[in-house]
Amino acid sequence: MTPRTRAHRTLAGLTGLAVAGALVLSSCTDPGDESEVTLIETTPTGTPLPSGPSVSAAPEETEEPDEPATEEPSTDGPDLDRKRNRAPQVAETIARDLAVPWGLAFLPDGDAVVTERDSGRVLLLKGRNHRVVEVGQAPATEPAGEGGLLGVAVSPSYVDDRLVFLYVTTAEDNRILRATLRNDSLGEPEVVLAGIPRGTIHDGGRMVFGPDGHLYVSTGEAGDPPLAQDPDSLGGKILRITPDGEPAPGNPDPDSPVWTLGHRNVQGLAFVGEQLWASEFGDSAFDELNKIKAGDNYGWPQVEGTGGAERGFTDPRVTWSTDDASPAGLAYAAGRLWMGALRGERLWRVDVTGGGKRAGDPVAFLEGDYGRIRTVVTAPDGSLWITTSNQDGRGTPAGPDDRILRVRP
Repeated sequence: MTPRTRAHRTLAGLTGLAVAGALVLSSCTDPGDESEVTLIETTPTGTPLPSGPSVSAAPEETEEPDEPATEEPSTDGPDLDRKRNRAPQVAETIARDLAVPWGLAFLPDGDAVVTERDSGRVLLLKGRNHRVVEVGQAPATEPAGEGGLLGVAVSPSYVDDRLVFLYVTTAEDNRILRATLRNDSLGEPEVVLAGIPRGTIHDGGRMVFGPDGHLYVSTGEAGDPPLAQDPDSLGGKILRITPDGEPAPGNPDPDSPVWTLGHRNVQGLAFVGEQLWASEFGDSAFDELNKIKAGDNYGWPQVEGTGGAERGFTDPRVTWSTDDASPAGLAYAAGRLWMGALRGERLWRVDVTGGGKRAGDPVAFLEGDYGRIRTVVTAPDGSLWITTSNQDGRGTPAGPDDRILRVRP
């Protein structure tokens, strides 16, 4: 049975008023009910710290020619070098007192949609002052362990269709929903794809629309490692689907949403041009930054870290000690990849060259300054928005936690 067949059968079982009612996102009775999340405007600065010997970039790959770098030559000389090498600075706190903010995506007008993992709330941060409005909830969410209301993505055609996509953990599975967002109120959702394995760990959940207009989704193996190698399971994969939940044209198997396999728990997805990169939790030795290529197998559970190439697997481009990373959100800004670290409690910067195909040595910033960093997203103005995750049961909350910070890269 293919993953798509299984998903179709699951979706067929979800039709009917009873199930639809169970999946309804409870919108506010008055559109735009305001949350009690606190907003403050401070300008703390972080202290950059260099990377240590526990991180490494993989050797240059030779299987395909490099594309020319996209950056134009500059005559700024030393001034440009100083600008590129400056440390990122935390410019302001966008919001505080959140409950495990997990997903974050921007609307075309610059407002931001935020999901809270444990509460199931969908928030909207509005206007220049980032006023926080609760636009709906996902009552079908079962926030056990690492599951809950996870990723969010905004339709590339949002101006016309007003659709946002949500990744939720239910009592039966992980699934992708879509709903309209109008007048600060989330409409009744529709199931786009169901049947993704769920667990108390390794639920995946990151989503991003690619430049091709298709939705890329990370899934975990839900604590059952063999699922990552099972082509008939949606667990331990990166999926590529249309906005309607169908396997996207050009997938390795035209009847399957699976784009790549052999993943333990991908928590970050970011495009550099047309090249997709993914950050992935390792087990006990190595966390990974992977360059994603359609149909490739990234080795879990047979391989952790590098060393799988001779066995037909794709090696990561960068690895970290699990003490220094537990990689989460991933974003591309200012010519670099930026990766949040949960256990490592820092923000990692990785230069990418060769048209977005090569990764350099990572450098760490904000180490220990804000605790666990969950999500990293590029804002419309080119800054980074990062969320802390100190209320998730594994961190040490400070007074304002959890927070959303704006960082100048």
